[in-house]
Amino acid sequence: MIATSTIAKRSALRGILTGAVIAGVLDATFAVIVDVVILRAFSLLGVLQWIASGAIGSIAFRGGLATAALGVAIHFALAGFFAALYWIASLRIDALRTHAVPLGILYGAAIWVVMDLIVLPNSGVPKATFDPIVFVAFLIDHACFVGLPIALAIKRYTG
Repeated sequence: MIATSTIAKRSALRGILTGAVIAGVLDATFAVIVDVVILRAFSLLGVLQWIASGAIGSIAFRGGLATAALGVAIHFALAGFFAALYWIASLRIDALRTHAVPLGILYGAAIWVVMDLIVLPNSGVPKATFDPIVFVAFLIDHACFVGLPIALAIKRYTG
């Protein structure tokens, strides 16, 4: 029994970490492509500092590499949180593992809606006007590059 429990815990941790890393890298890559290359709204450093500004406000944009590193840490911590949350839910809702593709896509979309409409407006990030095209782009990003890899990693290692 102890060996089975230890294996299950390691599998869960592996699924959470794998999902978080893949989602974190894909989402960050998407954000850099949109915000740096297409919109030219930020530099790479600025994107990472923008993430940090959610926690520490506009001082993040004056913090150089230190606040950019904080942004990276926050970004991957959030990815880990969302992966762990999916895993916890999958313990009670088998469909999250058996139907990982559609439910992972819905989960990622839900993450973006909550982040964009509730969390970000109540954080320290600079306030911006609502742009429906950017909203939809990041909705698709989170559906495909956040929720889906998290769901598939949890399914692979725990399902």
